[in-house]
Amino acid sequence: MPSSGIPRPATLGELRESGWESVPVKEELRRNAVARIVAGEPMFPGVLGYEDTVLPQLENALLAGHDVIFLGERGQAKTRMIRALVGLLDEALPIVFGSEINDDPFNPVSAHARAAIAEHGDATPISWIGQDQRFGEKLATPDTSIADLIGEVDPIKVAEGRYLSDELTLHYGLVPRTNRGIFAINELPDLAERIQVGLLNVLEERDVQVRGYKVRLPLDIYLVASANPEDYTNRGRIITPLKDRFGSQIRTHYPLDVETEVAIAEQESTPFAVPGLRVSVPPFLADVVATLSHLARQSPHVNQRSGVSVRLTVANQETLVANAARRALRLGETDVVPRIIDLEALASSTQGKIEIESVDEGRDGQVVEHLLRAAVLTVFRDRLPIDRLRPVLEAFEGGEVVHTGEDVTAATEAALVERIPALREPVLELTGGDESPAAIASAVEFVLEGLHLSKRLNKDAAAGKATYRGR
Repeated sequence: MPSSGIPRPATLGELRESGWESVPVKEELRRNAVARIVAGEPMFPGVLGYEDTVLPQLENALLAGHDVIFLGERGQAKTRMIRALVGLLDEALPIVFGSEINDDPFNPVSAHARAAIAEHGDATPISWIGQDQRFGEKLATPDTSIADLIGEVDPIKVAEGRYLSDELTLHYGLVPRTNRGIFAINELPDLAERIQVGLLNVLEERDVQVRGYKVRLPLDIYLVASANPEDYTNRGRIITPLKDRFGSQIRTHYPLDVETEVAIAEQESTPFAVPGLRVSVPPFLADVVATLSHLARQSPHVNQRSGVSVRLTVANQETLVANAARRALRLGETDVVPRIIDLEALASSTQGKIEIESVDEGRDGQVVEHLLRAAVLTVFRDRLPIDRLRPVLEAFEGGEVVHTGEDVTAATEAALVERIPALREPVLELTGGDESPAAIASAVEFVLEGLHLSKRLNKDAAAGKATYRGR
């Protein structure tokens, strides 16, 4: 293929002279996958947590030339991986000019392309399409028809005077229009079984047949699909002959550790950019947000069949920052650092993303509150052993009382390390040496809440305010 800046062949004759060779799309994907592996480049940039599990299986499928079905719960990067496959296609591909199904100039299959080459020969005009134009995607729904996927008679073309027996009266569906590319079907079990039958030829014989026409289109397609195990067993199923035609079935999963979940949340969350504000999420609170999702995936009170998406972690981190920013703006502060008090805002972004298993009305909020407390306690125990905080407890046993809340400035809370010197060491350890009032205030609240949840301090909380005192 001509390098960037060099004009590409514009006719069939020029294409022949350029030395360009036509290869099947699976061979093209394999060739480019091999090149990335040899170069040590990531096959799927931005997909985290699958390096040792899912991605090796997907690489094997590409090298083997297998069509793939991803099986996994919502929010497990299935669609992201499917769309990332486009990056393994060549940058540009020549087609017969005006072809609706990306006809190979050296091997045309549509009536339009065959007629054009028969009429013009080596002067047949060629156009080039990019990677994105070689990707087709369809969300499977019960009302999806064969016409959507394969094609149908176009009444307008018939009205123009063509005979019904003329192949040119056909309106091609999504599958033929993705010829020489990648076609993806999301939530495959939702596709009616009689429509799934229409895909059998695409996967095995590599052709499509439209209604009663004697039309055979030998398509060159890499087919990928996704399915949710819940849908797979309850709302629908993949018919056995179709499932058998997929070369590889790859099971996805949620992040296996909190560190990966945090990395995904940082990558996917929308940056909070407001002029004049500096935003920073303390690592211990990022861990709390990620741990909340991990605990929800283990909770008997949460419907595990529907899954707990990584989108929960992303949405919760965005909500945490938003609430901290709202508080900072009202207090006239420029440093936005979330605190324990901001975790209360996570109820709105959590309840809509998990299904609570409860027959009691209004129990959703209690389950979320319990998960939040458990997440804070888990991270607290991991970061600060209680034995190191005994001097802090002694200060409270001596009558110390601390007030926190949305109306308490960061400077006021930060001053506690002067009132209670024993707080200074653990707080600076949590902040990584950051002595800004906002960072210190966040760490102070985390220490106090951790001591309360460890049953070392009493806490009175109401309406966005909290008071900590000795037991």
